[in-house]
Amino acid sequence: MTDKRLRPFSSYCLTAFWGWCGLFGWPVWAAEPMSAKALPAGVQAALQRAQVPAQAMSAWVVRAGSAAAPRLSWRADVAQNPASVMKLVTSYAALELLGPDFVWETPVYLDASPSAGVLPGSVYIKGQGDPKLVHERLEQLLSRLRALGVQRIEGDIVLDRSAFALPAHDAARFDGEPWRPYNVAPDALLVNFHAVQISFTPDPGAGLARLDYVPPLDQVQLPASVPLAAKGACGDWRSKLQWTVDAQQSISFAGSYPSSCGVQQWHVALPEPQRFAARAIAGMWRAMGGELLGQVRDGQVPARLRPAFALRSPSLQETLIDINKYSNNVMTQQVFLTLAWKRQGRGTFEQGRKLVQAWWQKKLPQQRAPVLENGAGLSRHERISAQALGAMLQQAWASPVLAQLLATLPVAGVDGSLRQVQLSTAAGMGYLKTGTLRDVTALAGYVYDGAGQPWVLVSIINHPNAVAARPALHALVDWVGRLQAEGVAVAPAVAVSAVPGAAP
Repeated sequence: MTDKRLRPFSSYCLTAFWGWCGLFGWPVWAAEPMSAKALPAGVQAALQRAQVPAQAMSAWVVRAGSAAAPRLSWRADVAQNPASVMKLVTSYAALELLGPDFVWETPVYLDASPSAGVLPGSVYIKGQGDPKLVHERLEQLLSRLRALGVQRIEGDIVLDRSAFALPAHDAARFDGEPWRPYNVAPDALLVNFHAVQISFTPDPGAGLARLDYVPPLDQVQLPASVPLAAKGACGDWRSKLQWTVDAQQSISFAGSYPSSCGVQQWHVALPEPQRFAARAIAGMWRAMGGELLGQVRDGQVPARLRPAFALRSPSLQETLIDINKYSNNVMTQQVFLTLAWKRQGRGTFEQGRKLVQAWWQKKLPQQRAPVLENGAGLSRHERISAQALGAMLQQAWASPVLAQLLATLPVAGVDGSLRQVQLSTAAGMGYLKTGTLRDVTALAGYVYDGAGQPWVLVSIINHPNAVAARPALHALVDWVGRLQAEGVAVAPAVAVSAVPGAAP
């Protein structure tokens, strides 16, 4: 029988799936031998079309919760770069070590008492690794400060980032594109992912596109509009803008915005990310009508102060949904560093690696531990084998946090990074984390077969044409979706809403 703990996740998929089978009939495939040591024909064909040799791929498929031999083991013991599939390791470790209900707090301190709207002192904001201190929540924090009766700050706003100890970060080092938000470094006080959202709204009557920026940034020159190109396809509209940022962080556009693009948004990570939080906090405080006579600067909270209030983050469970469904790298690194901060009092990558590897050795002593750098997969150095990752997913199947982990994964053909992926036999039946880098494509998670039985699937391709070989991964999921466990009944449908955080 299907594991009862996971019926809520699969029920709506199974109902639709079996309805389809009732209409069109379920085809019969010849049974393949257990522990197959050759890739399925459909996978091989997809690899050939992409001009990727089979030796570039590793794969591991086994019945979830079963002690039986794997149904497929192909180069499964070879350690490869898994790209963002490594987020599964960090996610599972965090769920077990921190707990699904863990929240981050960002405490705010005042070193004087406000009177008649005036604070004759300074405000201290202590970052403690909140992965989702986006502009809406920053506005909540500053609104609570206003609610304490603070309108005018005569001192400074001091930002305490001491919870994390991080090396210098070169945002261009990974791929030469430092403005990409995925290249942003973690920060104990990570405000809006250190990125500004620029909205473009065409105004044909005025012949321009109006620009709006979130969050507002203090002491940064931002143009209010760009010329509108009345003709031409939208295409690569970002390159047509010919944007630049100078040493003073001023943004300028030398090109135009195509009218055919309609309303668009662009998220840009500006240079000098270490100054982003200060600019965003000062800009938003003033945009809300607040006054600041001093400056926003880095520092530490005096030991004598006690918090006036603290802004609480969404839970770890909610955070991991954002991380895995949309493959957010910097949020993953925030979680990775938080593991060390909670245990050691300060978050470092070195301590994060030691903690996760120690957790791994305790949970999976027979499996080679992964090679970790930042826990997010945005790395040229991280490595794990398909077999080791598959063994971890098997172990997770028996964990009390399985439902929470499963709820974070993209659902094939439904949401997240798999929303547009239509699998011929498993649409809505696969709960899978994707991974993509230059030279890497990967997929790992759980797939239900035609009898409603869950399988662990891990597949990784490392090759210069890896991205073109993504259909081979989809073909493997389809192959697993066609597997039918003998003598197994299909579990009855149960409402998906029974499990918090389950995919709609």
